[in-house]
Amino acid sequence: MERYLEQRLKLCVLVFMTLLVKLILLRVFLFNGVAWGKVLTDALSLLVLISFLELLLPVRGKKTVYVILNIVLSFIMFASAVYNVHFGSIPTYTALAGIGQVNQVRASITALLEPEHFLFFLDLLLLLIIWAVRKIRSRSQRGLHFGGARSGYSVTYSRRPGLMWRTSMTIVLIVAVVLSGLIIRKEWGIENEIVRAEQMGFMNYQVSAVVRNSQEKRALAEGSLQDTILRSQQLLATYPYVKEAKDKPDYFGAAKGKNLIIVQMESLQNFPVGQSLNGQELTPVMNELADGGLYFPHVFQQIGQGNTSDAEFAVNTSIYPTGTVAMSTGFGNKELPGLPRLLNKHGYATGTFHVNDVKFWDRSKMYPALDFQHYYDKPFFTNDNFNEFGPSDEELFRVGVDKLLENKQQNKPTYAHYITVSNHSPYHVKDEFAKITLPAELEGTHLGNYLKSVNYSDYALGTLVDRLKQNGLWDETVLVVYGDHFGINPAEADAEMISSTLGIPYHERVSRFNIPLIIHVPGMKEGKVIEQVGGQVDILPTVANLLGVSLDEEGFNAFGHDLLNVDRNVIGMRYYLPTGSFFNNDILFVPGDGFEDGTAVSLKTLEPVTDFEKYRSDYDYILQLMKMSDEYVKMLPKRAP
Repeated sequence: MERYLEQRLKLCVLVFMTLLVKLILLRVFLFNGVAWGKVLTDALSLLVLISFLELLLPVRGKKTVYVILNIVLSFIMFASAVYNVHFGSIPTYTALAGIGQVNQVRASITALLEPEHFLFFLDLLLLLIIWAVRKIRSRSQRGLHFGGARSGYSVTYSRRPGLMWRTSMTIVLIVAVVLSGLIIRKEWGIENEIVRAEQMGFMNYQVSAVVRNSQEKRALAEGSLQDTILRSQQLLATYPYVKEAKDKPDYFGAAKGKNLIIVQMESLQNFPVGQSLNGQELTPVMNELADGGLYFPHVFQQIGQGNTSDAEFAVNTSIYPTGTVAMSTGFGNKELPGLPRLLNKHGYATGTFHVNDVKFWDRSKMYPALDFQHYYDKPFFTNDNFNEFGPSDEELFRVGVDKLLENKQQNKPTYAHYITVSNHSPYHVKDEFAKITLPAELEGTHLGNYLKSVNYSDYALGTLVDRLKQNGLWDETVLVVYGDHFGINPAEADAEMISSTLGIPYHERVSRFNIPLIIHVPGMKEGKVIEQVGGQVDILPTVANLLGVSLDEEGFNAFGHDLLNVDRNVIGMRYYLPTGSFFNNDILFVPGDGFEDGTAVSLKTLEPVTDFEKYRSDYDYILQLMKMSDEYVKMLPKRAP
């Protein structure tokens, strides 16, 4: 009996210690160190899992199950560590479920891998070697064995030790579940996902995500869309965006009835705009557009798990991405209010253009949900093999203008959304496409490749402008250009390196998440810089105002604001930064456990701000606003298939 219990205990201890070491390693990757007092939370969650399996599984084959469990958890932790390098966030099970999208961006993911990430598989490699050696030594042995001869208890055992073991495991399970539950409950109220995950432990954090989703579904089932809209409007009315009401908003209807082209520039940050490299303008086309149009230098990304597709969603709906699922995947079955539906009602032909397969990030669901009349994906473009996505931005714009001309012949204004991909990481521009020459010190570097890629995407944008002018469309078209998200990964080029190389101020967060927004308005005699802080949810209200579409009259529930008609603004961000982070006219604020232990940096000086108590109301407000936005999008009706 003692030998039977001893062997089972040895197996459990081996599995427990192996996985605990990996969870400690994961803490190093996710939190840049180990708070040893919190390792107990990881130990308790492992005890829940192992004791449950001991009670659930038959003795025969249990070793094989544990090996499979080790492999699966190793891959999950490996993927989580790599995910964190890029997103700066702690993935939940919903993010990990989107692993199928990786093949489309494998070059970008490969660039993030470091040798230490593979430490999660070191023990598995050793097990494989041991298994192979034993196979060679004795072909009569089958399977993977821990130790020498097989244990007799794996086939037959007496009931008494088996009952003792099950009783012991039941006690362990109950104690571990209760303690883990208390830990989850204690840290439940922390809005900052990174802090919450560190306090709860990675596995408990996943459990809490499941529970939160379940609670949200129950709450939504008891609510109503109209009540949500009313409460969101009441909340928005509490924030003084405009000091004095105007009879007519500035620029209202300045481009009424004009075509609308919105260009989403892949991975475009704001810092290259207006910069030169060895006398070569990095973005000459955007520089000219900014000089002659409306330029918003203080706009920031607001994407979630869907990355580029979330930027499309936010711009077209003025709704915050939830951060828990790609919006195209999670809400592609909804009737999404947004620019396409609004402009369809005003007689526009609406279409969206992407050179990749429309199934990528479930755009095949999102575009009908947004009510685009047409979408143009891979089959519509000639592949000039620019990068792994296929066709170049030049080809994207060629087809885009052709469709615009077709609509012109039918006397219909057009809303077209062009999704560029040429400036996608890892930013390898072939020589035949490159337009600038890099200095020797930047050749082959992440920063150098990025700048060369940005320059090409700007050149391609110029081909769009030229064709619009050649076909008499330039003075009939509002052109909106914005970045979808950051491009420079700090793991490959940090802020100090960028500042010293280019001789510009660059902040690891403010500059990283700062994207350009430029709007060409037909008939504008001179350009104007709009210093107002904004986000991607503000683009729809701003564009609607220019087109003379009143969101109030349309009964449209926007969570962003017209940047041409607000005196101050606050926008939330909760991916790449934790929930509760916000930008206002003065600072970027990032919470800790809560507001008091947060950090702030000035948008003007890029220096730390220590006295930020006066911004507490912005913190409380933006938390409520994003929760209200989440509730709103989840309450929207399902669309007909």
